[in-house]
Amino acid sequence: MKQFKLKALLATLTLGVGLLVGCSSNDKPTKASSSDSEQQEFVYAMSGIYKPFNYKENGKLVGFDVELGEALAEKMDMKPVPMTFPFESIIQGLLDDKFDAILGSMTVTDERLKVVSFTDTYYRSGSQLFVAENNTEIQSGADAKGKIIGAVPATNYETDALKLTAKENVITYPQGDVAALMDIKTGRLDAVVADNIFAQLAIDEAKIPVKAVGDLIAVNEQAIAVNKDNVELKEKLNKALAQLIEDGTYAKISEKWFGFNLMDEKVDK
Repeated sequence: MKQFKLKALLATLTLGVGLLVGCSSNDKPTKASSSDSEQQEFVYAMSGIYKPFNYKENGKLVGFDVELGEALAEKMDMKPVPMTFPFESIIQGLLDDKFDAILGSMTVTDERLKVVSFTDTYYRSGSQLFVAENNTEIQSGADAKGKIIGAVPATNYETDALKLTAKENVITYPQGDVAALMDIKTGRLDAVVADNIFAQLAIDEAKIPVKAVGDLIAVNEQAIAVNKDNVELKEKLNKALAQLIEDGTYAKISEKWFGFNLMDEKVDK
């Protein structure tokens, strides 16, 4: 009788441990390493403050980057999971495996290529200098020496701003380019270095009294960042992106958010 009770107790304990193990595994997010029995997740990050590329509307993450990620995930037979992450630490977040990719209008640079891999380019843009509409003193980057310039931190735009003026004259704006552009109006800044496409759209929408001056400071290739060891995901993304461009899906998404196809834009320095 005692032997029977002992066996029953052991069986109960074994079942309990099995249930606990099962619950623990379900608590973990399903990323690109999920089992074959369920759809893998494509978790991609962005700043969420870069309208119309990626931003929040009524609490929901929307924009060109978001929809492109959804279309890419569909081509790869994966579940899209967009998320926001501070841009100044977003590469470290990728290295720490907090998400699978950065799909947030990130420029390919030599410094970034040292730590991450990039897919094929999904659009091109340029670094541009912006000043107040009534500013006649700053006609180009050469006139910006000694001026107070704003830029988003940890971006190529901050790097470009540092080429134009002294480090102590560069003010960074973690809250985004729009806040920086608005500070030209208040007089806190003399100029801002920002993406030419994004800034012009923001200026037109918010009716900010600023203008672009001079030639592009640099031409930028925007691509999706993945970890260097995630070769499979990079290949899948490149294949899916090519398919979206070929079948017209990319153009449809782009025209929805910009009124034109980004791939048709010719950006020259």
